Amino acid sequence: MSSAAALPRGACDCHVHVVGAAGRYPMDPDRPYTPAPAGVQDLRAHLARLSLERAVIVQPSVYGTDNRCLLDALREMDGAARGIAVVADDADDRTLERLAAAGVAGVRLNLESTGRGDPDAVRGSLAKWSPRLAGLDWHVQIYASFQTMAAALDGLDALRVPLVLDHFAMVPAGTPAGDAGLARLLAWLRDGRLYVKLSGAYRLPGAAGHAARELAGMFIAANPDRILWASDWPHTNRDPGKERTQVSAYRRVDPAGLFAEIHDWLPGEALLRKVLVDNPAALYRF
Repeated sequence: MSSAAALPRGACDCHVHVVGAAGRYPMDPDRPYTPAPAGVQDLRAHLARLSLERAVIVQPSVYGTDNRCLLDALREMDGAARGIAVVADDADDRTLERLAAAGVAGVRLNLESTGRGDPDAVRGSLAKWSPRLAGLDWHVQIYASFQTMAAALDGLDALRVPLVLDHFAMVPAGTPAGDAGLARLLAWLRDGRLYVKLSGAYRLPGAAGHAARELAGMFIAANPDRILWASDWPHTNRDPGKERTQVSAYRRVDPAGLFAEIHDWLPGEALLRKVLVDNPAALYRF
């Protein structure tokens, strides 16, 4: 990449996945899709291509609550990564403390990949986990449809942990400025009660290119201190017609396009440093 557009030292990719060898890290039999291996060496190469130095490794849905691949990846990254785990409902305090000691900084609720869209379920999960995670200084990362999350926010005023919403909060392109759900989400963002990841624009309903840039600008204008950037590497996907146990190819995403995307969505050195370095360092405790 051009040195003239170099990223600041300590820049972080806030959403990547690591997929290990199937023989060592068996996948959940009920997984929604099957990705090919994408290991720590591949992750390091991805970071080097974009001049990034840190990463947040998110437990993919294919492993369910078995976080062994995540923990091994964090160990291999030797302090340059933090983790977001998926934990069982009956996980005890010792399990959470072990995860925290390994570099885990939060838990993920993945409703989108598993086809669940019940706002009451989101509220119930957050009400259960919030008191336990607050003591660990963790947060909850949520991958859910915009409609589900916007509805769930109504009634979460007593939440004791920050929320991190994946992939532009899944706001569909063309959502009118007067939409009640969007207004509620932006109010939470302005108040500093949630973070939004600028990542995976290809996952948004109807969004691409210019639409993603408009969404990024809207969120940044609401509160730049609560914005994160991520590549969504290695760009998981389920090939149409494939059985969920058959390997689906990753999306082809040009690294040069990702690099251009960073500068397009985050114009100026000050904003680059805030979103790529300062915000992740504070939230993930680098």
